[in-house]
Amino acid sequence: MSSLIYLQGYPESLLSQVRSLIEQQRLAEVLQKRYPDSHNITSDKALYEYALDLKNSYLRNAAPLNKVAYDSKIKVMKHALGLHTAVSRVQGGKLKAKAEIRVATIFKSAPEAFLRMIVVHELAHIKEKDHSKAFYQLCCHMEPNYHQYEFDTRLWLTEQALRGNAA
Repeated sequence: MSSLIYLQGYPESLLSQVRSLIEQQRLAEVLQKRYPDSHNITSDKALYEYALDLKNSYLRNAAPLNKVAYDSKIKVMKHALGLHTAVSRVQGGKLKAKAEIRVATIFKSAPEAFLRMIVVHELAHIKEKDHSKAFYQLCCHMEPNYHQYEFDTRLWLTEQALRGNAA
């Protein structure tokens, strides 16, 4: 089923449950019940402060964040939910590193748990570059419900796509 593009790699038993919810037109209802509140982190400044608070709580010794912003150019299907970039430049005799996080604009209207999962994921890339076991352990350290939020984010994106809203 082409509407399950965000759920590739999950077991067929789980996908059949999702298909059933879609057929019954209950996917949005289930997600709304589980995540009734939206967030008010809609500006780049608020997103930067949100990410910085998480970083300062869990990654105090990691490289500083230079920029955190929503990015309308991120297409969820082609790229990811967010992007982390590290740019190193030589200035004078010193090497300057800048870390940036960009989050797809569609998450301005997502539940806060989904935004948190994306920010945690991108922050984890500051310390762990690859999607390794250590990377996911760090994600779960910062957000114990990380894996559930990731799955539910994929459900939400599936529901958005069914409504024609996904980026």
